Amino acid sequence: MARTPLARHRGREEKALGDGFLATFDATGQALRCAAEILAAGNGIGFELRAGVHTGEVEVRGDDIAGLEVSIAQRVCDLAAPGRVLVSETVRISMVGSGIEFEDRGDYELKGVRGTWQLSALPN
Repeated sequence: MARTPLARHRGREEKALGDGFLATFDATGQALRCAAEILAAGNGIGFELRAGVHTGEVEVRGDDIAGLEVSIAQRVCDLAAPGRVLVSETVRISMVGSGIEFEDRGDYELKGVRGTWQLSALPN
Protein backbone atom coordinates (compact mmCIF):
# COMPACT_ATOMS: atom_id res chain seq x y z
CA MET A 1 0.00 0.00 0.00
CA ALA A 2 2.82 2.43 0.82
CA ARG A 3 5.41 1.45 -1.75
CA THR A 4 3.47 2.64 -4.81
CA PRO A 5 2.98 6.21 -3.49
CA LEU A 6 6.57 6.14 -2.24
CA ALA A 7 7.84 5.39 -5.75
CA ARG A 8 5.46 7.92 -7.34
CA HIS A 9 6.79 10.70 -5.07
CA ARG A 10 10.43 9.66 -5.49
CA GLY A 11 10.85 8.51 -1.91
CA ARG A 12 13.39 6.02 -0.69
CA GLU A 13 12.39 3.41 1.87
CA GLU A 14 15.21 3.38 4.40
CA LYS A 15 13.94 0.65 6.70
CA ALA A 16 10.85 -1.10 7.96
CA LEU A 17 9.99 -0.43 11.60
CA GLY A 18 7.55 -3.13 12.70
CA ASP A 19 4.22 -1.79 11.47
CA GLY A 20 5.74 1.36 9.95
CA PHE A 21 8.65 2.51 7.86
CA LEU A 22 11.17 5.30 7.53
CA ALA A 23 11.57 7.03 4.18
CA THR A 24 13.62 9.91 2.82
CA PHE A 25 12.85 12.31 -0.01
CA ASP A 26 14.76 14.85 -2.07
CA ALA A 27 12.00 17.42 -1.57
CA THR A 28 9.79 18.21 1.42
CA GLY A 29 6.68 18.70 -0.73
CA GLN A 30 7.09 15.19 -2.13
CA ALA A 31 7.25 13.79 1.41
CA LEU A 32 4.07 15.63 2.39
CA ARG A 33 2.13 14.54 -0.68
CA CYS A 34 3.31 10.94 -0.26
CA ALA A 35 2.34 10.84 3.42
CA ALA A 36 -1.11 12.26 2.68
CA GLU A 37 -1.64 9.75 -0.13
CA ILE A 38 -0.60 6.79 2.06
CA LEU A 39 -2.91 7.91 4.88
CA ALA A 40 -5.82 8.37 2.47
CA ALA A 41 -5.26 4.88 1.04
CA GLY A 42 -5.14 3.40 4.53
CA ASN A 43 -8.31 5.21 5.53
CA GLY A 44 -10.00 3.83 2.42
CA ILE A 45 -9.51 0.28 3.68
CA GLY A 46 -10.17 0.96 7.36
CA PHE A 47 -6.65 1.64 8.68
CA GLU A 48 -6.05 4.76 10.76
CA LEU A 49 -2.43 5.46 9.92
CA ARG A 50 -0.38 8.46 11.02
CA ALA A 51 2.74 10.16 9.72
CA GLY A 52 5.40 12.54 10.97
CA VAL A 53 7.47 14.69 8.63
CA HIS A 54 10.66 16.58 9.46
CA THR A 55 13.37 17.96 7.21
CA GLY A 56 17.11 18.21 7.78
CA GLU A 57 20.47 16.55 7.28
CA VAL A 58 20.74 12.89 8.22
CA GLU A 59 23.79 10.75 8.92
CA VAL A 60 24.27 7.97 6.38
CA ARG A 61 25.66 4.85 8.03
CA GLY A 62 26.09 2.17 5.41
CA ASP A 63 22.58 1.20 4.32
CA ASP A 64 20.97 3.05 7.23
CA ILE A 65 20.35 6.62 8.33
CA ALA A 66 20.61 8.04 11.82
CA GLY A 67 21.04 11.23 13.79
CA LEU A 68 19.02 13.89 15.54
CA GLU A 69 16.87 14.65 12.48
CA VAL A 70 15.70 11.03 12.34
CA SER A 71 14.88 11.16 16.05
CA ILE A 72 12.90 14.37 15.60
CA ALA A 73 10.88 12.81 12.76
CA GLN A 74 10.09 9.82 14.97
CA ARG A 75 9.00 12.04 17.88
CA VAL A 76 6.75 14.06 15.56
CA CYS A 77 5.18 10.85 14.22
CA ASP A 78 4.64 9.58 17.77
CA LEU A 79 2.56 12.70 18.50
CA ALA A 80 0.45 12.49 15.32
CA ALA A 81 -3.20 11.61 15.78
CA PRO A 82 -4.58 8.68 13.76
CA GLY A 83 -5.33 9.79 10.21
CA ARG A 84 -3.12 12.88 10.44
CA VAL A 85 0.17 14.05 8.97
CA LEU A 86 2.00 16.03 11.66
CA VAL A 87 4.99 18.19 10.74
CA SER A 88 7.76 20.05 12.51
CA GLU A 89 8.12 23.82 12.39
CA THR A 90 11.11 23.29 10.10
CA VAL A 91 8.82 21.68 7.50
CA ARG A 92 6.18 24.41 7.80
CA ILE A 93 8.78 27.15 7.32
CA SER A 94 10.40 25.38 4.37
CA MET A 95 7.02 25.21 2.60
CA VAL A 96 6.22 28.96 2.79
CA GLY A 97 4.92 30.05 -0.62
CA SER A 98 4.23 26.48 -1.78
CA GLY A 99 0.45 26.72 -1.46
CA ILE A 100 0.41 23.90 1.10
CA GLU A 101 -1.53 24.96 4.18
CA PHE A 102 -1.01 23.77 7.75
CA GLU A 103 -3.07 23.78 10.94
CA ASP A 104 -1.23 24.81 14.11
CA ARG A 105 -1.16 22.02 16.71
CA GLY A 106 0.75 23.88 19.44
CA ASP A 107 4.13 23.66 21.11
CA TYR A 108 5.62 20.38 22.32
CA GLU A 109 8.71 19.10 24.03
CA LEU A 110 10.19 16.23 22.05
CA LYS A 111 11.83 13.51 24.13
CA GLY A 112 15.61 13.71 23.82
CA VAL A 113 15.50 16.99 21.86
CA ARG A 114 16.27 20.37 23.45
CA GLY A 115 13.75 23.19 23.38
CA THR A 116 10.13 23.51 22.46
CA TRP A 117 8.89 22.61 18.98
CA GLN A 118 5.86 24.05 17.22
CA LEU A 119 4.00 21.31 15.39
CA SER A 120 1.44 21.63 12.62
CA ALA A 121 -0.79 19.24 10.68
CA LEU A 122 -1.89 18.94 7.09
CA PRO A 123 -5.65 19.61 6.94
CA ASN A 124 -7.82 16.54 6.35
